[in-house]
Amino acid sequence: MTARVLVVDDIPTNVKLLEARLAAEYFQVTPAYSGAEALEFCRGGHIDIVLLDVMMPEMDGFEVCRRLKADPRTHHIPVVMVTALDQVSDRVKGLEAGADDFLNKPVDDTQLMARVKSLVRLKVLTDELRARAVTGQQIAIEDAARVMDSVNSDGGSILLIDTDSRQAERLASYLEPLHKVTILTEPADLAFVAGDGGFELALVSSALGDHDPLRVCSQLRTLEQTRLMPIILVAEQAERDKIVRGLDLGVNDFILRPVERHELAARVKTQIKRHRYAIELRESVSSTMQLAVVDELTGLYNRRYFDRHLSLMFTKAQQQGRHMAVMMLDLDFFKSINDNHGHGAGDEVLREFALRLQRNIRGVDLACRYGGEEFVVLMPDTDAALARSVAERVRAAVADREFEVDDAPGLTITVSAGLAAIENDDAHPDALLKRADTALYRAKHAGRNRVVSDAA
Repeated sequence: MTARVLVVDDIPTNVKLLEARLAAEYFQVTPAYSGAEALEFCRGGHIDIVLLDVMMPEMDGFEVCRRLKADPRTHHIPVVMVTALDQVSDRVKGLEAGADDFLNKPVDDTQLMARVKSLVRLKVLTDELRARAVTGQQIAIEDAARVMDSVNSDGGSILLIDTDSRQAERLASYLEPLHKVTILTEPADLAFVAGDGGFELALVSSALGDHDPLRVCSQLRTLEQTRLMPIILVAEQAERDKIVRGLDLGVNDFILRPVERHELAARVKTQIKRHRYAIELRESVSSTMQLAVVDELTGLYNRRYFDRHLSLMFTKAQQQGRHMAVMMLDLDFFKSINDNHGHGAGDEVLREFALRLQRNIRGVDLACRYGGEEFVVLMPDTDAALARSVAERVRAAVADREFEVDDAPGLTITVSAGLAAIENDDAHPDALLKRADTALYRAKHAGRNRVVSDAA
């Protein structure tokens, strides 16, 4: 994972220290030595995350953060405040100013990388949603800002998973009555409880007896009802490796024991607000998209929309040196379904396939109906290996379960897929599409029901 990190501190030595740590993990670092300079860089639109010192002359970090979050051009950029202040009230003040996280000096490398990676993942998703809005010509950045302003974090529905009931009751008391907290002391019942609860946040204890807390987090990420829900891991000081692995699995944040009630409340507030904002933004993008860019049968974007969005994302990937991949899919022997069962059955198969496709790609991926029984998926920030993993998941989701169609129950359907990742030789997005199409052709002629990758 790479990202453009703005490091803000009035002391050059501190900037150099963080720059060296981040550069070692292949992050692109931009230094800034004042609040005004930081605001200018962020307004330029090329920053993914800000590491912001609090104690600076003229304009302190709290004021810089407030201005960033009040500006429609920059409010979506994650801010991590870095300071020598160690009072809980200072951490809470930073989070309430709009900061997404708070780190104390001297900065621990594990916590630094964990926070940065987690927030960059959220930024990638937000950027993709904003880019889709721009492509559709329907949602302006000002509209997104108004959505953010209207979102509050009160009345959250929280699932607290902890096998220690006394410990769980104490954490719940920190959050009630502002939020509704449901305590789950038996992780084996997770699927049943999570499916009915309509939860907006999960708090997962790292101490679950015979149960692996990371497996619980992974299960939350795979359940349909909770896969986009934020997760906060409650961990011990010594569990750094577990925290890092959890963040890699999709945990959004963590808090260390002993848990301070105001810090927990602030972190919960931040995560619920971001979650609700993402939902509002998704619904806004969906509700305002004109029928001209949506395929009426499947509900996916159509080819016209895809071509425009591919051009935008291709240029962005080239300018920023980011990965990108395209997956082209074609239903095998689809003509025989129309011939033997009628076009009504064929339409039902296409609708069901579109549902399975959407459920098995990631939130940042863009699925489109390219024409007939051919589909295409645009995968930003995705290399060839990750693209293949997503494609295999889609292929299996189609082949492993029969399609139940009214006029032809129990149809066995398979899909072939061709993959291409962006290469230096791709001067135009058409070159990327052509390579994916070539790979799809090879998959068809190699026996169908398979994924084939094509290199430049």
